[in-house]
Amino acid sequence: LNEGAKQRIARAVAKAVPENCSLIINIGTTTEAIARELLRHKGLRVITNNLNVAAILSDNPDCEVIVAGGVVRSRDRGIVGEATVDFIAQFKVDIALIGISAIEADGTLRDFDYREVKVARAIIGHSREVWLAADHSKFNRPAMVELARLDQIDALYTDAPPPAPFPSLLAEAGVQLHLAP
Repeated sequence: LNEGAKQRIARAVAKAVPENCSLIINIGTTTEAIARELLRHKGLRVITNNLNVAAILSDNPDCEVIVAGGVVRSRDRGIVGEATVDFIAQFKVDIALIGISAIEADGTLRDFDYREVKVARAIIGHSREVWLAADHSKFNRPAMVELARLDQIDALYTDAPPPAPFPSLLAEAGVQLHLAP
């Protein structure tokens, strides 16, 4: 879904990622698109709980890829579970690049799988900056499990201006909004 939007978001995120930094990249098709855009970056150290991201970035000889252990979900090759949370807790990275299933009108970030949410919370807690990559379809979409609030995010990369009330919520939370060209 929204492949063109995700590709534009991925290019914008990759352009902002500095070389010689550490990243955590989580589960999702948008984060996989970001990984493809990072193939020419140099000096990256990437931790991921996404086997697809690991496979993509392993083609970059200037990128060290560290894969979190845990239970592999067959539907998307994401890695979840307590072992994944414990693994991530060992690190502190420069930037977390995360995707999300839903952003509700109260500023709550939500997802559908509580195991994935636990991993994403650990990622947020072990990153100096958190960048959220979400296309326009994620706004005002319901999902069952609360992951975080907008004030835990430093930057939002999206493909279209967010609908009301999101611009004011983002401003209140201090989130930098980046619209992908």
